[in-house]
Amino acid sequence: MDNLSNDLNLNPGLKERTAKLLLYISIGSIVMAFAGLTSAYVVTVGSGAALQFDLPSVLYLSTAVILMSSLTINMALVSIRKNNFSKTTLWLLITFVLGIIFSASQWLAWQELYQNKIYFAGAQSNAGGSFLYVITGLHVAHLTGGLLYLIGVIVRSIKKQFTAENHLKIKLCAIYWHFLDLLWIYLFLFLLSFR
Repeated sequence: MDNLSNDLNLNPGLKERTAKLLLYISIGSIVMAFAGLTSAYVVTVGSGAALQFDLPSVLYLSTAVILMSSLTINMALVSIRKNNFSKTTLWLLITFVLGIIFSASQWLAWQELYQNKIYFAGAQSNAGGSFLYVITGLHVAHLTGGLLYLIGVIVRSIKKQFTAENHLKIKLCAIYWHFLDLLWIYLFLFLLSFR
């Protein structure tokens, strides 16, 4: 174990490849989970067991917000590659705020569903509504993981622990964040197509 640790410290390229590989494996498992959920949703809709209803309009706002957050995290990467520490931290903070706004907009969407009598569970629930809560809720759960990691990245950025040559954690965070963005676009378009 110590030899592996020494190899990673001596070879930053190996450390980056290893970290990215682990992240891609995690992303692959998330993709499989959502593929299973969306496939089950297609079968449910096809069987006629899903109630048809309009998506909450706030989900359009969610989509715009998460797209902006992908731009801001990318700007953080551009800034750190120029050793611009203050802009790196600023862009990371803006990304965090946009992530919170996205999560809040999902909560508003769930409230709108509830007010329209689309329930997650219970005697008055419907499979279509339940799937919508689960799909959007699971995405928010993964985004929450990204936000927690982003907090650590922001703290390190404030302490100026990243440089143009050493910013792997920002890269990993950006890869995951872009993945969440693409995943949301897929989910949003998927849900729109089954209305």
